Amino acid sequence: MLSRVARPVATAAGLGRSFSGSSQCNAKVAVLGASGGIGQPLSLLLKNSPLVGELSLYDIAHTPGVAADLSHIETRAKVTGYLGAEQLPAALKGCEMVVMPAGVPRKPDLCTAHLFGMTRDDLFTTNASVVADLTEACARHCPEAMICVISNPVNSTIPITTEVFKKLGVYNPNKIFGVSTLDIVRANTFVAELKGLDPARVSVPVIGGHAGKTIIPLISQCNPKVEIPQDKLQALTERIQEAGTEVVKAKAGAGSATLSMAYAGARFAFSLLDAMNGKEGVVECAFVRSEETESPYFSTPLLLGKNGIEKNLGLGKLSAFEEKLVAEAMSELKASIKKGEDFVKNRK
Repeated sequence: MLSRVARPVATAAGLGRSFSGSSQCNAKVAVLGASGGIGQPLSLLLKNSPLVGELSLYDIAHTPGVAADLSHIETRAKVTGYLGAEQLPAALKGCEMVVMPAGVPRKPDLCTAHLFGMTRDDLFTTNASVVADLTEACARHCPEAMICVISNPVNSTIPITTEVFKKLGVYNPNKIFGVSTLDIVRANTFVAELKGLDPARVSVPVIGGHAGKTIIPLISQCNPKVEIPQDKLQALTERIQEAGTEVVKAKAGAGSATLSMAYAGARFAFSLLDAMNGKEGVVECAFVRSEETESPYFSTPLLLGKNGIEKNLGLGKLSAFEEKLVAEAMSELKASIKKGEDFVKNRK
């Protein structure tokens, strides 16, 4: 049976972490894309949390069945399923948080037997339209909600979300988050494996973006402090950056990271709900509008509060190796951001 007890908390340079949250609140949370490979396990984890009072599930197929299935679970969150565009306004009405895993997943290129065939950027054509349509509905029907975007490529979908909210005159930069938590979860796990530590007590901030070389794990800021030789540090960094491809390859045509992403999405949602509920000192990394670097969006540790981002905690002290990673990520990061912004500008 799933535990209802909060996970132990580890801290790193102010980075607090808890999984399920111990505070009680009655938030209405919507999951857009609730019938998918991420959406279903994510909805299960949200249903299991005492932080959620009402769970609003939306998708273009199967949502009534998913909702009926989850509604039988012995936790207090009320579950309702909504199906198709005509029911989207009702799904969003009164929501305090929207979590968005909607869109197509990353897949290997089976036609050429190339297991790494589909990048996050290849997802753009389909997912950009999906995210733009859903965020427009959010801006119209729950403009004050926290918007947590999982849909890839996050480096482009967060600029899309921002531009849509701007167009409708309800933009609040403190309430729009690109969920990059899976990068932190992976970094914690891989460092723990390498050093023989308990992964639940390892915290590695991961900054930058949420694709390839824009993913920048700050091993120098790991808590507990770890010493890793340069050759192993390079390999570890590359593994964290390409961990999504590792899963795509291992599934060999059966999909991408769904269960770990659901876990990471739930972790971020619970942290944000805790902060909204008045818990102090809650810190998570996320890809947000930022002035911390030359990139207009950047993931860094964020102090969360009742109204979203309370304070951007910045990059902290970087090693020379990490400074180099940041510099190398900039051109790709800015190009992905521009692609998202241009999509909304040119959209009819």
